[in-house]
Amino acid sequence: MGAARGRSARALVHRRCGGQVLIALALLAAAQPAAAVRVAFDRRGVTAVAASGFADVAARRAVTADDPVRVASISKLVVAIAVMRLVEQRRIDLDADVSVLLGWRLRNPAFPDAPVTLRLLLSHRSSLVDGIDYVLPLEASLREALAEPKVWDAGHAPGTYFRYANVGFPVIASVLERATGERFDRLMQRLVLGPLKLDACYNWAACSEAAAARAVVLYRDGVAVRDDHRGGAPLCPVQPARDGGCDLTMWRAGANGAIFSPQGGLRISARGLATIGRLLLGRGRVDGVRLLTPRSVAELVRPLWTLDGANGDSEGGFYCRYGLAVTFLATNAPGCRDDPFGDGRARIGHAGEAYGLRSGLWIDRARGTGVAYFATDVPDARGHSAFTATEERLAR
Repeated sequence: MGAARGRSARALVHRRCGGQVLIALALLAAAQPAAAVRVAFDRRGVTAVAASGFADVAARRAVTADDPVRVASISKLVVAIAVMRLVEQRRIDLDADVSVLLGWRLRNPAFPDAPVTLRLLLSHRSSLVDGIDYVLPLEASLREALAEPKVWDAGHAPGTYFRYANVGFPVIASVLERATGERFDRLMQRLVLGPLKLDACYNWAACSEAAAARAVVLYRDGVAVRDDHRGGAPLCPVQPARDGGCDLTMWRAGANGAIFSPQGGLRISARGLATIGRLLLGRGRVDGVRLLTPRSVAELVRPLWTLDGANGDSEGGFYCRYGLAVTFLATNAPGCRDDPFGDGRARIGHAGEAYGLRSGLWIDRARGTGVAYFATDVPDARGHSAFTATEERLAR
């Protein structure tokens, strides 16, 4: 039961009974997500699907495993796949100073001689921090935004400290645009989403109208906060300009990599996420499509940072190992609480959290299995790990 319906249930029970037991039961019902979808898979395909609740509570539209949802930070993992495709094509270099492609000098003012690279940006070791609103308006300049001192960690040089930073991914998107001359959302279509036959997109400009009409609405405390399209397409498929304008012809390669929300704006179904997971299980190949070489996948699934107690911010044990936009679960180290499955098994993938949504894509490479899930209007009740109780239920 979603929060909006839960509040109605609370009022009804109170009016009819006034009983404390029934009120408590109604409050418990209200603490359920508005929608929840779980897709299990192996290398060959989807093995199980479960869906409950509503993609659109007001319209009473039931959610399905094929409805596109803003999966938040799982978007970063899909960006990393595109990066590795361009690395294979020798269009970009993981260890080159990104300033060369950006066309302007990107430096932490406290460490002006330390270059920032794609490898550092993808692994959240660039010394960038989320000190500004990284959801920049359409006409904004990324260069000007990153000139703010509060976007940099003055205490740690690039490469020395892990701090999760969404703002690094607009930088990555700008680098990719400058390297190819292509708009980021179209580049993601060409490199990843199109070859895998996924009707998915970063923000909404590249998705079909049919996909936009099936969007999963995101709720926080029962209030729609994102993608409430009312059965149609969004009025503006990207973050509008400050004056509310939505003229995408003002796009210039690399000027504002935040336009298409590379850090969290991927709209994709849970079934589509399962295809991404199967791609990793297949070492770069899925459903007859070779997207990455096994060597590139091996680079993706290699930890670049492991918490030692002093070399990063684990956010309460949520992050303990990280690679190229890949999270590693079940780290056996003090302070680590990164095992929503509760079985101690090593898994890789990524979690997402934004606008009341929680999501996850996790694969067990040893067993050749995985799970993709999301839930909307998720209560913040914690489970036994650093994840919410809802995420733990969906993981297991």
